[in-house]
Amino acid sequence: MKRFKSRFGIRVGALSGWGMAAASGLLVALLAACSVEPTYKRPDVDTPTAFKEAPTIAPQDAGTWKQAQPSDDALRGEWWTIFGDSTLNDLEQQAAAANQDLKAAAARVEQSRALQQSARSDWFPKLDAGFGPTRETASPASQFLPQSSGSETTTLWRAQGTVSYEADLFGRVSSNVNAAHADEQQSEALFRSVQLSLQADVAQDYFQLRELDTDQNLYRQTVSLREDTLKLIQRRFNEGDISELDLAQARNELASAKADAVGVARQRAAAEHSLAILLGKPPADFSFPETPLVPVTARVPAGLPSALLERRPDIAAAERSMAAANARVGLAKSAFFPKLDITGAFGYESATLGDLFMWSSRAFLLGPLAGTALTVPLFDGGRRKANLAQARGKYDEDVAQYREQVLVAFKEVEDNLADLRLLDDQIQAQNDAVNASQRASHLSKTQYQEGQVSYLDVIDSERQVLQSQLQSSHLTGVQAVSTVNLIRALGGGWGDVPADTPAVAAAPAATSALGATSATVATAGTQQVAKQ
Repeated sequence: MKRFKSRFGIRVGALSGWGMAAASGLLVALLAACSVEPTYKRPDVDTPTAFKEAPTIAPQDAGTWKQAQPSDDALRGEWWTIFGDSTLNDLEQQAAAANQDLKAAAARVEQSRALQQSARSDWFPKLDAGFGPTRETASPASQFLPQSSGSETTTLWRAQGTVSYEADLFGRVSSNVNAAHADEQQSEALFRSVQLSLQADVAQDYFQLRELDTDQNLYRQTVSLREDTLKLIQRRFNEGDISELDLAQARNELASAKADAVGVARQRAAAEHSLAILLGKPPADFSFPETPLVPVTARVPAGLPSALLERRPDIAAAERSMAAANARVGLAKSAFFPKLDITGAFGYESATLGDLFMWSSRAFLLGPLAGTALTVPLFDGGRRKANLAQARGKYDEDVAQYREQVLVAFKEVEDNLADLRLLDDQIQAQNDAVNASQRASHLSKTQYQEGQVSYLDVIDSERQVLQSQLQSSHLTGVQAVSTVNLIRALGGGWGDVPADTPAVAAAPAATSALGATSATVATAGTQQVAKQ
């Protein structure tokens, strides 16, 4: 103790005003450093090294994957250019500029940023200034007067500034800031998720619309052929070669084909209207020319690593939700500890307005006007305990949802990989079915003209031709949509993995931080649209 006194020249227990302030500041700093927020760690999720349904990677290329890192904000680029379709490119640009859901998501990002800034403001003192009169009656005891003294009502004019500050005891403010920061990051990830969904929806609607155009073209050809057949049947009936039954059946087939064609036209109109909404336009102001669908040539590269899922913004949003919930656990725990509010006021105070700004009218106040600066919670009927339990329950819920989101993401990728792997064989088989049905139709017509078969056989063969052609058109559309769905499921492309198509290989080069091969590969699927 003597050594302490000789070094500082003061006595313990009799610190100067400066020493008291320094000691108080040191105590506040130490308490602020004692944050009760749990240390956040992203939960482990079991992930395979590669997708089961992905094409097998060549043995000489095995082991070339780099360590994957979280990169939901990685540059993805204009992945739709992989299809080499200028019309689709233009539609994607229109949607990015005018889609209202995307604008709403961007507005939510601005809101979350503002909330984060609001939370960060608690790190700083609040300064205010005021001016006005106060009408008050002071008790005799507060003025050290006898109890028999009367109370006098006075008017006090004040012009003063006030300052208030909440010390960040036990991480109360920091936890709130951390939660707001995670919320802001989640909002940004959700914006990217909306953006990716919009891009995929535009591509899907575009290919579905073109598939319906193919169906319309098939029905148009079918109606034309059945009109020619009806003319032939009518002539043979007039000549007495056939009965009226064949004529009635031919008319029925023609009417049925026309009715089915109208049904396809209805579906196309609805699809066109949906695409207009995605582009941010009224359906009346948008018209899409009839363009039959051609097979998509883009192919999935071999050896896709499961680390590509880290590109998915919905997974990133789920992870950020966990971080926010973890910070709010710390906020709920801090309610069990003391809270320190530092307040003060300084300025002028006078009984008359004319004397308000005189030097003798100056006044100051340090401490709360009511209550105490340091508040220690004692009893609240279990409210704080319930709030903490709720915060922990929310964190556990977000952990489960995050893991479920990852599992769903794996399923979506595997589903679309399986679709694309099997669709090639199915499309080839369907093309053989189309050729066979056309041959059967030709033979049935020839045999009918020779009187070897009935007209029912001709009708049945023509129906088989139409059905096989429609199924072939549908499979072509499914292949295009599945390709889009796979890109969406992977978070907007497949990084630097080479795609198996010459059109893609000629596209501009781009790089990615996710599970890519060591070589930089040119692919249009990884260029990034500039953040809006």
